[in-house]
Amino acid sequence: MKKIAVVYWSGTGNTEAMASAVAEGAQAAGAQAVLLTPSQFDASMVESYDAIAFGCPSMGVEVLEESEFEPMFSACAPKLSGKPIALFGSYGWGDGEWMHNWEADCDGAGAKRVCDSVICNEAPDEAAQEACRALGAALAQ
Repeated sequence: MKKIAVVYWSGTGNTEAMASAVAEGAQAAGAQAVLLTPSQFDASMVESYDAIAFGCPSMGVEVLEESEFEPMFSACAPKLSGKPIALFGSYGWGDGEWMHNWEADCDGAGAKRVCDSVICNEAPDEAAQEACRALGAALAQ
């Protein structure tokens, strides 16, 4: 059984709802999934999981949340080479530039993105929830 970490930051609950759907999808596909916030996860834990889903909303001028999530992710990035990962998050404005930049950072670190990233505007609707469940299932493969 694969062990999957779903590491997320949420300010309004939108990304938290997405994280829960990712975990549901992974569990339905037979994996063990655990939900973790940035304060509960660090670079030393990367090797403890078979795959990791990272979730963060767009903040400010389309960047990752800067006080908790971004420092944790930056510390993990050097350990992501070859690691199966997936990205998700919500936004309230813009066009998803933060996700494109984040994907490029992951690709540059050598991470293995197992599926397309999932983004949604504001609260995730049923289509976004289903996409998150599919993302979780892809990590479980």
